Amino acid sequence: MTTLSKITTFMTVAIVLPTTVLAQSMEDMDADGDALLSFEEVQGAFPDVTADQFNVLDLNADGVLDAEEVAAAQEAGLMPAG
Repeated sequence: MTTLSKITTFMTVAIVLPTTVLAQSMEDMDADGDALLSFEEVQGAFPDVTADQFNVLDLNADGVLDAEEVAAAQEAGLMPAG
């Protein structure tokens, strides 16, 4: 993914997530209780989120969001705090 496309995806995430649904806590979204959010779990709370948008939030590129990545997304205003 090029830098320009990452910036574009970042801006899209900033617009989509906060307006899609009221804030939910990580625990509310974590369907399997593993303290990580998969793409499917995030999409369950934010149905319009794409894989590219999720990947922008997945800072360490391990395929899931941990508490630090969720907190970073919330602090950046990309995901509502719950």
